[in-house]
Amino acid sequence: MEELYRRLVATLEAVTDDFEIILVEDCGGDNSWPMISDMAQRDQRVKGIQFSRNFGQHYGITAGLDYCDGDWVVVMDCDLQDRPEEIPRLYQKAQEGFDVVMAKRRRRNDPALKRFNSWLFYKVFRFLAEMDYDGETSNFRIISRKVVISFRTMRERLRFFGGLVAWMGFPTASIDVQHDERFAGQTTYTFRKLWKLASETIVAYSDKPLRLAIRFGFLISALAFGYGGYIIYLALEYGTPIMGWSSLIVSIYFLGGIIISILGILGVYLGNAFDETKRRPLYIISQTTFKDVSTKF
Repeated sequence: MEELYRRLVATLEAVTDDFEIILVEDCGGDNSWPMISDMAQRDQRVKGIQFSRNFGQHYGITAGLDYCDGDWVVVMDCDLQDRPEEIPRLYQKAQEGFDVVMAKRRRRNDPALKRFNSWLFYKVFRFLAEMDYDGETSNFRIISRKVVISFRTMRERLRFFGGLVAWMGFPTASIDVQHDERFAGQTTYTFRKLWKLASETIVAYSDKPLRLAIRFGFLISALAFGYGGYIIYLALEYGTPIMGWSSLIVSIYFLGGIIISILGILGVYLGNAFDETKRRPLYIISQTTFKDVSTKF
């Protein structure tokens, strides 16, 4: 955390004297809150927010954007794989008339399995969510005040920062950046968490799984109708007896599995709609290093 603070201050002071650093502690288990509190006491430009529990990365980004005051806002992870030294280049590109400038990683310094999972995640996401999202970019980007204000109006529970920003449609550009190795700690994005995020995000951004289920249902019905006609033809033309107890049972179980799967997809959509109607807060703040803001949103 101290290394992140040192490099951020050195980089930002070369750009402007008027900046703030918002650090969100999402109770991920790294006990970083004492360090954040100490930095905030030493430097009034540092603001710390601690959640009551672990709500997740994209909720942490949401909290940071809810309480930032800058005309330009940089979103980045704290593990220093996103290099603070790239911020001036992002800002310079934004001055060309872009509201969003994303950092595109030339080469990822991640384990091969994580790179493969990420590649597969974005392939599936682009297909099912029907959104042209660049998987080589991350959350590391600079956004204008207009984007921040628009982002604050979107309070749906299923959060995917990159997808929400892409959906807005503001002028966007990207630059190639160096992707460093993790400075300290271990990633909390396991395969299970990544695909949980994928399924939730796809449901939040598209109804394509439902449309695919409908098409698949019609396809199965058409195949069954055609096969039924073929059996009747054989029976009438050649007197072939209608047999096949085993194939009948297999067909019943096959169709039963498809029906249950489609009902499950419908259940996921209904469940998410039910969660949205509760209107619970996206996150709960336990404490901050500045004035109480727990009722701001």
